[in-house]
Amino acid sequence: MRSFFRLVDHDQVFLQRRCILVNGPVIVGAGPSGLATAACLREQGVPFVVLERSECVASLWQKRTYDRLKLHLPKQFCQLPKLPFPEDYPEYPTKRQFIEYLESYARHFEINPRFNECVQCARYDETSGFWRVKTISNSNSTKTEVEYICRWLVVATGENAECVMPEISGLNEFGGEVLHACDYKSGQKFRGKKVLVVGCGNSGMELSLDLCNHNAQPSMVVRSSVHVLPREILGKSTFELAVLMMKWLPLWLVDKLLLFLAWLVLGNIEKYGLERPSVGPLELKNTEGKTPVLDIGALEKIRSGDINVVPGIKRFYPGQVELVNGEILDIDAVLLATGYHSNVPYWLQEGELFSKNGFPKAPFPHGWKGNAGLYAVGFTRRGLSGASLDAMRIAQDIGKVWKQETKAQKKQITACHRRCISQQF
Repeated sequence: MRSFFRLVDHDQVFLQRRCILVNGPVIVGAGPSGLATAACLREQGVPFVVLERSECVASLWQKRTYDRLKLHLPKQFCQLPKLPFPEDYPEYPTKRQFIEYLESYARHFEINPRFNECVQCARYDETSGFWRVKTISNSNSTKTEVEYICRWLVVATGENAECVMPEISGLNEFGGEVLHACDYKSGQKFRGKKVLVVGCGNSGMELSLDLCNHNAQPSMVVRSSVHVLPREILGKSTFELAVLMMKWLPLWLVDKLLLFLAWLVLGNIEKYGLERPSVGPLELKNTEGKTPVLDIGALEKIRSGDINVVPGIKRFYPGQVELVNGEILDIDAVLLATGYHSNVPYWLQEGELFSKNGFPKAPFPHGWKGNAGLYAVGFTRRGLSGASLDAMRIAQDIGKVWKQETKAQKKQITACHRRCISQQF
């Protein structure tokens, strides 16, 4: 057994016969959720191993976001545990600033993920009482299969692990460029072109705005109702205002107040083809995970006609799209702002904590802990603040057991040492 396994901590992991016994939890994912959990574990004195399929931390932010992206919420609601944003950062940090913050966060807490480790499957071995996590390593241009054996497994791959590619009739016949939002960087390459943006969430709105700013001609597909709120009301963050009201008022009343304030600031948006859902924005976020759009300028472009709002798609033709109302548009390119989904069901062999859609079955705030040492972080549908809360809970839960067992081991060693001394005399 000793020749097959070796106990390792966070900075002493190496391959030995393709099997590694980890002295502490394995964290799958080096995004903000995984980094936050690792930092909290570090504070608890618990060793860990972080596995990341890409070659950098926060790969979603580094590789699959557009250039003009900024945090939608004020920085105090987006910072990770134990380390705030630099004081000189603006209220809404840019993409580059947020990436720099995450990289400095990893350095500060000495988090050194094992990059290019793509998890293939993870299952709990009831016989041994350990999790078995199998990965394929793509480092040094060679593929190596590695199995990590651990007592605790933290799933930190997040809500946005894989992009959603919808099946739309005739799309493969379109002939023009088709791009998912994850591959979009700037509207510069679309200057002067007619672009169909499929999706009207925060990404769809921002991509449409960016296209306008680069003199493209976007048409945005709005297939269903959507809540659009101003990012700020009377100089105060709408999100911060909602948080303050939630401390004193019931959710349904906060929703009504938010919609009334949004009407005062934005006016009636339904006349522009943006129908509001019957359920309030906060209730819809809590029940279905649908985030309201925080407007940063797209609505003004919709009013002016620079962004053309169109209904759902019936099918594509070469260089054209037919809408459900029978209208046919000539278009040069298609941008799919159709969102992302969890990839947990593809690799985690478990049916108690996670449902088939890759999210915890239990509603917030109870979905962070499963059975047999399994944890979930970053699946609250409450952004970075929800992930931070989960990370602290997980670290405290594991840390409590770790400290108890470490204390017991020290007592055993001390007792053994005393017996040895007494035998010598």
